[in-house]
Amino acid sequence: MSKILDLLNEQQRDGVLTTEGPVLILAGAGSGKTRVLTHRAAYLIDEKGVAPYQIMAITFTNKAAEEMRERINKLVSFGGEAVWVATFHSSCVKILRRFADRVGYDSRFTIYDGDDQKSLIKDVCKYLDIDTKIHKERSFLSVISHAKENLVGPETFLQEAAGDFNRTRQGQVYREYQARLKANNALDFDDLIMKTVELLRGDSTVREYYQRRFHYIMVDEYQDTNTAQFELVRLLADGYRNLCVVGDDDQSIYRFRGANIYNILHFEEHYPDAKVIKLEQNYRSTQNILTAANGVIANNTGRKDKSLWTDSGEGEKVLLKQFDSAYEEAEFVADSIASLVRRGEYSYRDCAILYRTNAQSRLLEEKLVADNIPYKIFGGVNFYARREVKDLVSYLKVIDNAQDDLAVRRVLNVPRRGIGATSMDRVQAYANSNGLDFYQAMTRAGQIQGLARAAAKILAFISLIERARQVLAQEGISKSLLYIIDQTGYVEGLKAEGTDEARARIDNIDELINKVILYEQETEEPSLNDFLEQVSLVADIDQLEESADYVSLMTLHSAKGLEFPNVYLVGMEDGLFPSYMSITAENADEEIEEERRLAYVGITRAKEHLTVTAARMRMVRGEMQYASLSRFVEEIPAEAIDGNLPDRNRADAFAWENAEGPCYGSVAYARGNAAEIRKKTSAQKYAAAAKNFGDGGKEPLDYQVGDRVFHLKFGEGQVTSLVDGGRDYEVTVDFDRVGSKKMFATFAKLQRI
Repeated sequence: MSKILDLLNEQQRDGVLTTEGPVLILAGAGSGKTRVLTHRAAYLIDEKGVAPYQIMAITFTNKAAEEMRERINKLVSFGGEAVWVATFHSSCVKILRRFADRVGYDSRFTIYDGDDQKSLIKDVCKYLDIDTKIHKERSFLSVISHAKENLVGPETFLQEAAGDFNRTRQGQVYREYQARLKANNALDFDDLIMKTVELLRGDSTVREYYQRRFHYIMVDEYQDTNTAQFELVRLLADGYRNLCVVGDDDQSIYRFRGANIYNILHFEEHYPDAKVIKLEQNYRSTQNILTAANGVIANNTGRKDKSLWTDSGEGEKVLLKQFDSAYEEAEFVADSIASLVRRGEYSYRDCAILYRTNAQSRLLEEKLVADNIPYKIFGGVNFYARREVKDLVSYLKVIDNAQDDLAVRRVLNVPRRGIGATSMDRVQAYANSNGLDFYQAMTRAGQIQGLARAAAKILAFISLIERARQVLAQEGISKSLLYIIDQTGYVEGLKAEGTDEARARIDNIDELINKVILYEQETEEPSLNDFLEQVSLVADIDQLEESADYVSLMTLHSAKGLEFPNVYLVGMEDGLFPSYMSITAENADEEIEEERRLAYVGITRAKEHLTVTAARMRMVRGEMQYASLSRFVEEIPAEAIDGNLPDRNRADAFAWENAEGPCYGSVAYARGNAAEIRKKTSAQKYAAAAKNFGDGGKEPLDYQVGDRVFHLKFGEGQVTSLVDGGRDYEVTVDFDRVGSKKMFATFAKLQRI
């Protein structure tokens, strides 16, 4: 038997050996899908004699692509580096760099990221006299992105919007936005795929070229593809039809980004002769964790039937903890991690805290800091989106592509050169009347009426860019960047500030310099255009430093594709997870199924130990709100849980019995009260509850500041603070054994001694 097939289970081997025709591999979490893809590529090369360049493998992240390429290289005797392994966007960039002229673009087009798009859409709204205080730029960008994901161009959009004033206005913004992208020789991320589809659809020569080249195409994470990506894959695969897609419909959690779960659910409708292979043996988690995951996801109706199992043992049961407050929840998580590390059972890097929304991190951060636990939050500001990095990358963009008006405008006054908005408007007007781009118009600043002293400043900027281009040609990217930093005095200005923030920004600049130098050292033929392309395509989660020792905090969406020995799934309350928005949506069934898939993803991140926590009350928008345990926790089979599902406590009874209708977290909602709850406003739902539990409804306390009290868990202590919080008293007690604790009187049940 081939060494490539060694160590593969029967289903994985089937996925490797089934090389001809369409194949759908349903790969459950932790079932070894990457192994199947890499071994399949190696088998095609070494056993079937397929030329490596005839194989295409598409992934969603740079990290996944690099991992796949490395694994293939280790498996094959030679030629692994010639396999086309890239993300969707990188693949499209490669195609467009070669054939962009066929869709009306120069091959040196710029790729606009999110900030670039925001700046451009702001200019468009100003030009169209749209009040952005009423109509937000972000909403226009969302509409445009959704249209492109569904391959709807601006003219088609406008035709379909006929008679609808708001949609027509969106279409007008879309049309002007696209026109300006074209004028700047720029594409946004959605354009990369849409324009490639346009190219393949409209140019039979290009389409047939790639169809002849790629005899075998494999797509990873197929459940996350959108309509445009589906069409791209279909066009490329229509030559030989040897298309293998790998994915898990139970992990389709990116509908808000345009992912279309029906691409995987209806694969067999598009390819009736497809072979379906299920990978259900899990190599990551213990059986109790898998039992919990299977129990939750089984409640979804829109899925392919499968059930994960493992032969690695039952493992520990899922630990369920419900606390009186979110503060106590955070305290428990921090104490648990500290204890496990202290006992040597886990290191910090083994632990991850997962939550539904970023807003949940604050309390967790405070407790981790208080306990001196190192941590890092993922899903925050991307390195390349930080102002100082963005400024210097924009300088590099101008050096590479002066047609990029957005980049030129960003750095024209960085640092300040005294070139005002009026002068810039005059340059733009001259450009418009003479058919020039903004940079070309600036080179003629001496000929533009009304610029006065600004003309000399603009020409000095032009001189700086042209000299930087000479440095680039003679000495490389890093020297060109250092020249810009030196000539603009960017770092010197930050040093003069002398603040911690300024020092942090200097560190970021140093890191950018490191990145450029490493790129030059590791690339055979480095080019500024290629470097900027890599910068544009980098993903935040790709920056996870696996060697560093810290606790990882992230949203459940950010956690997909990762795994940790010890996971805390926090905030498991109805109204928070599933979210109130999904519970009350018109299409609530679909929304809750998506949330359930997100819960499934969270559970299956855990390898050895999973702790699920919830709080009976949590502060939301400045008010205490009460919730019942998440329906997803109730769906976990009892035999997989350490401890019983708690009975309705006072918070649950308060929410269920005293409110006019079910509370935002009521499990009753899922059982038929959707219409009723949607009719009620938040104020109505809590009005009656406030009467019983709000101002004037609190039971008087039999202790005051300075009194000695007893707590069932923490023992004896002294009350140091009492704050009237409206619906309850916030009590701070300095306990003899565990130190200071803050809690709510209703749940603390303190006894005066």
